[in-house]
Amino acid sequence: MPSRKELANAIRVLSMDAVQKAKSGHPGAPMGMADIAEVLWRDYLKHNPNNPDWYDRDRFVLSNGHGSMLIYSLLHLAGYDLSIDDLKNFRQLHSKTPGHPEYGYAPGIETTTGPLGQGITNAVGMAIAEKALAAQFNRGEYNIVDHHTYAFLGDGCLMEGISHEACSLAGTLGLGKLIAFWDDNGISIDGHVEGWFTDDTVKRFESYGWHVIGGVDGHDSDAIKAAIEAARAETERPTLICCKTVIGYGSPNKSGSHDCHGAPLGDEEIAAAREFLGWKHPAFEIPEDVYAKWDATSRGQQAQSHWLIKFTQYQLEYPELAAEFERRMKNELPADWKEKSDAYIASLQANPANPATRKASQNALNAFGPLLPEFMGGSADLAGSNLTLWDGSKGLTADDASGNYVFYGVREFGMSAIMNGIALHKGFIPYGATFLMFMEYARNAVRMAALMKQPSIFVYTHDSIGLGEDGPTHQPVEQIASMRMTPNLINWRPCDQVESAVAWQQAIERKDGPTSLIFSRQNLEQQVRTDEQVAAIKRGGYVLSCDGSPEIILIATGSEVQLAVDAADVLRGKGKSVRVVSMPSTDAFDAQSAEYQESVLPRSVTRRVAIEAGISDFWYKYVGLNGAIVGMTTFGESAPAGELFKLFGFTVDNVVEKAEALF
Repeated sequence: MPSRKELANAIRVLSMDAVQKAKSGHPGAPMGMADIAEVLWRDYLKHNPNNPDWYDRDRFVLSNGHGSMLIYSLLHLAGYDLSIDDLKNFRQLHSKTPGHPEYGYAPGIETTTGPLGQGITNAVGMAIAEKALAAQFNRGEYNIVDHHTYAFLGDGCLMEGISHEACSLAGTLGLGKLIAFWDDNGISIDGHVEGWFTDDTVKRFESYGWHVIGGVDGHDSDAIKAAIEAARAETERPTLICCKTVIGYGSPNKSGSHDCHGAPLGDEEIAAAREFLGWKHPAFEIPEDVYAKWDATSRGQQAQSHWLIKFTQYQLEYPELAAEFERRMKNELPADWKEKSDAYIASLQANPANPATRKASQNALNAFGPLLPEFMGGSADLAGSNLTLWDGSKGLTADDASGNYVFYGVREFGMSAIMNGIALHKGFIPYGATFLMFMEYARNAVRMAALMKQPSIFVYTHDSIGLGEDGPTHQPVEQIASMRMTPNLINWRPCDQVESAVAWQQAIERKDGPTSLIFSRQNLEQQVRTDEQVAAIKRGGYVLSCDGSPEIILIATGSEVQLAVDAADVLRGKGKSVRVVSMPSTDAFDAQSAEYQESVLPRSVTRRVAIEAGISDFWYKYVGLNGAIVGMTTFGESAPAGELFKLFGFTVDNVVEKAEALF
């Protein structure tokens, strides 16, 4: 009968063998955390390898994602569809075991980790989702939402500022089912961390309002087990278990140093480690009795079966709630969503108004919010400016998690990565807002949403130099262009209340990636459209007005669409035939068929002017090298918006001049 140490050693040998075969990777963390992982996964983790997406499973996040062979070894040993050949294929092209855990590649990977600190932040989002769903759906004895979120993290995660943002909020919200394990091994890539990381982590997390269990021997199974028991008994606060470990445990000559952090151990050292560990089996060979003790399929199926019995009873007692829970966990929209959202958009076109698009966004939330109990909104301390609160918004608190709105505080990066965690958990459509300029703080979380194909909705207001007096520190210039270059991120910059509502509709309906909604501070005039033009908005670009055979095309987005319309009127007065194209989403437009794109931007019309209060260079893809662009080439200035638009050439006269120069 294999001992706990032998079971943990299976993780160690698989990890060092796979890294050695790949000639690349990080063996130290898996070897150091193997004992912790063995106790957690074998004694506590509620999961079913035969159904990795079971709704009420515990979530496990490896925030220190460079130690990816730890989770791959765990998944393989526990019985997931991850074979020994998959482990042998570690870090190879198209493998299920890439260098860092990637969501969607292997079953049981809950999130993509690699950029340090984002994994623990995703875990905070998952714990928020669990707590909110439990408050919304659990009734009496029927705790159909009742699971933990576990996260492993290292010194690097704690050094990254995002961990402060997320863990501070986790304490405030009282996320009692979040349990994090700190791998306190004192080593990072450059060596012993005492030269650059001397924080009192225990006091830090205690100040956040966490339950902290310090001084746990990370190689003592009994001590680990006692710590987990204490953590699970604490239901009002998240818990940090501080585990003192030896990085690369089992390597006689490299353990405890950065030599085993990010490089293979080498054949000689692996042989020495096998001798030290008493492991007598060759590379990638695990004895059957070890597999048998690790296999979690039977107890996982039993746990899910117990839950299904409870859920079946819940369905009989609360049929409507049960149906709603299943709908939301499947990421399905309500049956009447399309009809009602289309009707709202049509009503806007029939009743013109000229609000700022940030206000139009709030109006859309008030229209769509009652249809979508799965909304989970928020703002990074800018709700009054972003206008993300709608009439049905209710804030989450530690004592009452039944709401649908998170007051994130000044935590743009944390907010965005938490939203990704909420989306990954499922059951909610998360949206969160800040000024467009401050997406810079959150950029990597936005990228991770796109990479993981998660439907987070990022709301950005104050979209250009049009925000005025706050000046260049707050005026976004290059942000939209860089976001448009991010694969799988769809960006919308609407010109009026109708396009704003369509943008929201499209973001809500999207299931395969994130959307950014970019709104103005200033009021914008509603455009005249036919029903066909309204229907075409969702295509990202469409003909707003056109003379029979256009000689020139003006392309604009957002607040500059009205400028294009006014300039077109002047050009027509001078005998020119003009087409105006509103392009609220270049990403959506680029996804259309070649035939549709040609119908909007015919190649035969080579005279083109693009108009947007952002960096000019992006627009050459639509106007060509011989076209004209009215855009920004510098940062902004501090002045009233009207003066800034004149200063930087966003005037009818300048657009007309640029257009006439093409003839």
